[in-house]
Amino acid sequence: MLGALSLATDLANGNPMESALRTALLASAIAREAGVSGEDASDAFYAALLRHVGCTAFAHEEAVIVGDELRARQIYSPIDPTSGAERLRATLSLGKGTGAVRRSRSIARVIARAGSMRAELSQSRCEVASRLAARLKMSRGVVEALGQMYERWDGRGLPNGLEGEAITLPARIVHLAVELEVHNRRGGNAAARDVARRRAGKHFDPRLVRASQSVLPALLAMIDAESVWDAALAADPGVSGGDRPRVEDLARAFADYVDLKSVYTLGHSSRVAALAERAGNVAGLDEEACLALRYAGLLHDLGRVSVSTAVWEKRGPLTLAEWERVRLHPYYTERILARSPLLAPYASIAGLHHERLDGSGYHRSAPASLQTFQARLLAAADFHEALLERRPHRDAVSPDEAARTLRAETGAGRLDRRAVDAVLGAAGHPVATRRSTWPAGLTDREVQVLSTVARGFSAKEVARQLSISTRTAQHHVAHIYRKIGVSSRAAAALFAMEHELLRE
Repeated sequence: MLGALSLATDLANGNPMESALRTALLASAIAREAGVSGEDASDAFYAALLRHVGCTAFAHEEAVIVGDELRARQIYSPIDPTSGAERLRATLSLGKGTGAVRRSRSIARVIARAGSMRAELSQSRCEVASRLAARLKMSRGVVEALGQMYERWDGRGLPNGLEGEAITLPARIVHLAVELEVHNRRGGNAAARDVARRRAGKHFDPRLVRASQSVLPALLAMIDAESVWDAALAADPGVSGGDRPRVEDLARAFADYVDLKSVYTLGHSSRVAALAERAGNVAGLDEEACLALRYAGLLHDLGRVSVSTAVWEKRGPLTLAEWERVRLHPYYTERILARSPLLAPYASIAGLHHERLDGSGYHRSAPASLQTFQARLLAAADFHEALLERRPHRDAVSPDEAARTLRAETGAGRLDRRAVDAVLGAAGHPVATRRSTWPAGLTDREVQVLSTVARGFSAKEVARQLSISTRTAQHHVAHIYRKIGVSSRAAAALFAMEHELLRE
């Protein structure tokens, strides 16, 4: 299951599918050559597999600064971030093909934020990756390693500037495996061997480089195969940690991973899953079918990570190229889920969530005859929840307006009437209820502030929306972060999703 879901993290970085699997395979081989113990080898394998599980944490901010963050990640991924010359060359290549004005603005924004962006990015990604790994029941070693993904042997890494053996052994193994995979993919075996040599004692633990040097050509040849799926499964040292993660744990963690990509989708997948499951009950489906709806709802938007956040948060109309990328996201969802026997039963339901009965949907333009009732329920639930959520080009609509819109879609022959009736019956017209207590001792006002900050609003914007001073808003944010034990917007947003604090 983790192997299949790691394909989503590949897409989220603009990498070819199985890049994370190749990295995990390398990590396992490096550990073996270095004589690393079974527990540390296991932690290195899973940390490499989940290395990018925090990559959606800073996607909103990246999109604001650089535009297409997927393209920017490909530009910056091979460079040594401690080299000013390499950073400058990468920055000057941003925005090619987007027009001189847009490109110059992107470059100017990156240069202006150069001092803080790398620190903020590493802090957000490491914090979120560690939290998600803990939810996936990974071992303490995996959680710690994911919190050290941007550290360096020479102490010039982030977020904590750890040096030498203060960095855990699994993290040091992953540092080397990641760069070998990136440079081998981009420049071939020679480039990978060269980066290992040049960065030994700087980025990488020199002992690990020496231990793997003699077998490095064989290791790189191993990951050059067209697919490493079977080889990675064979190299799997066993589930890291104590309890085996359940499908539910995986589905909910990856739902939040996807929804964290944009401030406009926080909590979307969990809400769709809950509504689809309730609608299944209203429609009289059995327990197994309703459970499938819940899992398909949690995982239906995995493919969204294949599209830049700059596209999802664009206020104006999409270009043809942008629309084509959006149109294919259900296809990627289906491909990812189909790779795992345990997730495959939900693949077709999730992959059809944007199809319509009249063939006007996407990605297949599937006719009604190919759309199961479960798929029709999920499509209606997804549409209903999207209407209730703010988007870059429109405000959220009221529940009554959402119901009218769904009814109109049935009248136009696009949504299934029975499915819409079940979804609206499950949604009802809820009366807002007030909880007597909030998690982490938050107050009502702090929950309001947290919900607003999580969606990407600044302290000044929070102040304006809640009719308080900017200083008071800043005080609230600092106090909230202390209470919930986070230090970044992305981790705060993840906490809010985990505790269902985002319904407006």
